[in-house]
Amino acid sequence: MRLYLLFLTLFFCSISFAQNSIKGVVTDEKNQPIAGASINLAGTKEAAVSDYDGSFVLTTKQTPPFSLEINAVGYTSSNVTAESLSQKVVVKLNSEETKLNEIVVSASRAPERVLQSPVTIERMGIQQVKSTTAPTFYDGLENLKEVQFNTSSISFKTVNTRGFAAVGNTRFMQLVDGMDNSSPALNFVLGNLIGLSDIDVASVELLPGASSALYGANAFNGILFMNSKSPFIHQGISSYVKYGQTSQDAAGTNDYFDMGIRAATAFTKHFAIKANFNYMKATEWIADDRRSVTGGSIGHDGNQNYDGLNIYGDEVTTFITNVGQVSRTGYREKDLNDNKVNSVKADFSMHFKPWANDTEIILQYKLGLGNTIYQGANRYALNDFFMSQTRIEVKGKNFFARAYQSSEDAGNSYDMRFAGWNVQRLAKSDTNWFTDYATSFQLSSAVLGLNANQAANYARTFADTNVSPGLNLVPNTDPNNPSAPRGARFEPGSPEFVSALNSVKSNPDLTQGAKFTDQSKIYHSDVNYNFKDLIKFAEFQIGGSARQYEMNSGGSIFTDYDGPIRYNEFGVYTQASKLLMEERLKIVASIRYDKSQNFDGNISPRVSLVYSAGAQKTHNFRASYQTGFRNPTTQDQYIGLDLGPFALIGSAPENLVRFSETLNVSAAGQSAGAVATVGMNGNNAYDNSYTLVSVQDFGKALADNPSNLAAAAAKLKAANINLVRPEEVKAFELGYRTIINNDFSVDINGYYNQYNHFLNTSRVAGVYYGDVNSAINLSDPLSPVYALVRSDRRIYQVYSNTSADVASLGFGIGLSKKVYKNFELGANYNYSQLDFDQSQDPGFVTGFNTPKHRVKASLGNTRLFKNFGFNTNVRWNSEYLWQSSFGDGMIESATVFDAQVNYALPQYKLLFKVGGTNIGGKDYIQVIGSGAIGQQWFASLTINP
Repeated sequence: MRLYLLFLTLFFCSISFAQNSIKGVVTDEKNQPIAGASINLAGTKEAAVSDYDGSFVLTTKQTPPFSLEINAVGYTSSNVTAESLSQKVVVKLNSEETKLNEIVVSASRAPERVLQSPVTIERMGIQQVKSTTAPTFYDGLENLKEVQFNTSSISFKTVNTRGFAAVGNTRFMQLVDGMDNSSPALNFVLGNLIGLSDIDVASVELLPGASSALYGANAFNGILFMNSKSPFIHQGISSYVKYGQTSQDAAGTNDYFDMGIRAATAFTKHFAIKANFNYMKATEWIADDRRSVTGGSIGHDGNQNYDGLNIYGDEVTTFITNVGQVSRTGYREKDLNDNKVNSVKADFSMHFKPWANDTEIILQYKLGLGNTIYQGANRYALNDFFMSQTRIEVKGKNFFARAYQSSEDAGNSYDMRFAGWNVQRLAKSDTNWFTDYATSFQLSSAVLGLNANQAANYARTFADTNVSPGLNLVPNTDPNNPSAPRGARFEPGSPEFVSALNSVKSNPDLTQGAKFTDQSKIYHSDVNYNFKDLIKFAEFQIGGSARQYEMNSGGSIFTDYDGPIRYNEFGVYTQASKLLMEERLKIVASIRYDKSQNFDGNISPRVSLVYSAGAQKTHNFRASYQTGFRNPTTQDQYIGLDLGPFALIGSAPENLVRFSETLNVSAAGQSAGAVATVGMNGNNAYDNSYTLVSVQDFGKALADNPSNLAAAAAKLKAANINLVRPEEVKAFELGYRTIINNDFSVDINGYYNQYNHFLNTSRVAGVYYGDVNSAINLSDPLSPVYALVRSDRRIYQVYSNTSADVASLGFGIGLSKKVYKNFELGANYNYSQLDFDQSQDPGFVTGFNTPKHRVKASLGNTRLFKNFGFNTNVRWNSEYLWQSSFGDGMIESATVFDAQVNYALPQYKLLFKVGGTNIGGKDYIQVIGSGAIGQQWFASLTINP
């Protein structure tokens, strides 16, 4: 079915129709081409847009003479008459104030100039896409003010603003033509997997900070709006091809390839179609961080409990008497996947304008599939991952109504940590491996006279290579059976290793395999109506949305083992805006109510003021107060995932009993009177557990003074985790924008965010027996304290809200100036700070994950000389702490320099570009546990009609 859709898309890419056409060029008063100017045939809906060289072709069924209306943001409009089809129309527009003066829609759901936006907003247009120094426009977003990137894979990059960054960023929304393209199961955006192609981007708008008053749940830290080109305006066949190389210390030098094609045509003024197809392949930024999670030196030589960050299987550890804590050998991440990235994106849409007004009906199908790496609690290889969206939308001058479905299929995706664990278990069970280790350690010490370190290394080699007499290297098909055959460790790349890995990758039982399944869906609809043509006193809008989540993982991620789990949410809002004081003061107020099936409703107000001072109203001061909220995700509520060392349990009330497991009680516990096995569920985790921090303190105290159990027990603290509820933020912002002498722009903003009920995860230790909420009774052999001593406990990661005060603040300044002729110099600075007292909630992990200082600068010239342009970008960030369930650590400061040069051949509609990222720089990381980012070089050829 997927291949059929791809071929169908390609088929439509070949469709084109010849009509009467008029050609021309649009320039400014200095004869510089103007890209993105709109050319409209007066009295009709027929239109065209100028290309990067200012040229345009307008197709029409009309015959000359006719009048053309030409408009471009930042320029005065013009009207010209075309006398014949052979005439080349030459249009010259005069500049007006351009900087920070583009038209945007996202800030107020209505067109307004950036200067008068009530909140901070960043924008990227067609010209910025052309001049980006990054391989793609999406990568180029990293150079916008306020944007922080978190790179999990060369094709999986997450946008974040204003703190609390994460690879799976559920606090940031991304809308493509109005559709939320978050993963239905994961609830966060998978980069540009199902986004836009460079040649189909009309504009990109970024709103940093909370925006729930207009956009509802999860518009918490910001929203990215990506808008595609209309087939009524941007017609013809466009294509591009890119080739380059990536270079990284861990991966070496490898090829990079990217290509795309766009086809659009308007058959009539009433009907148009558009299709896009993109394909990319590359080699992954390989994650090869070998630092020890458990402390000590790197490698098992000298550290027998070594647990390397990007080595999986060495998390399996046990305590051996007279030896100490010992971990298995494990496998490197680079051995557990092929480290190849590929991506396919395609979309097809039909556009109808049935009447002689602005009403348009759109039917669209989008798909994205490929291989990439995602980092959450573990590292996941998303293989043959597939996501699609189907949309129907009706929109007009003052309204829109849309409905869409998002579907995903995990394909052959798998968890690399479980892959490492279970590949080694196929060779030899944990029990047999540790038995071999302990036996050989004792013999090598007593018989061979080896010292402790030598004996440990000898024991590891023996445990990894020992095969029982008469056995071949046949995988152990029952790794949980201690009497199963003992085999040698499979060496990476060997036939035995490949066979075992393939077996594990295809097995969804995480006790033996690593595959995860997912066919979740989202059903969403939203509407909006603007009464500006009916009510003149002020501009009023109303709108609303409804959504249904459908979780369908077959029990591999969620507790949906008995069928899909569904729940609903909806929201309604209204907004009013008014211009006062000779249109110098703009007041905008809005309020929204949202209700999720599992939680109480949320009310989100926003009020903002913009005052335009100066004779030309170029000094714009703004102030806003708004709120945001985030509903707990599907995982926060319904996950039920055994990760080995700990289990993840969502806190929806019904989920607490849906998750259950049977665990073996220790021999010491059974001797004390406990039953051999116990059943544990979510209630044990939330209601009968100790905080993991207090359990660790208990263990340290007991190790320091084994005879004083009472003193150690006094450190234990019952967790008593409350069920999760929506988190909220109150955001205050001040800002100032201006333009001086038409070539120097300034944008300053400051904000303060106060969070309530901040969502977080906590690690707790649920005991197999005893009541943690009762007074400690050391005379009771089944006291929960003894359960901890005997390791009769289970570690859980649970979801809740902190009662601690959490706040963040920051400010930014952006400057842009034409310094010489057409040279453009830009610079911006952002400061971010977390305000949190750890003593209020010692176990709470904020995950702020944001550098305190960030500086970005650019220098470019779109017209250095005829048809030749260039651009450069440099970024720097201070070091910062990264906290996540996968790993914690410091991200070092980094300086990154990107550059590109481009050359156009207007007569052939060609644009050549050569560029590089991280030029001259060393590999750097943005996420602890992910691959270091190396250098990337590329050359591209773009053909535009």
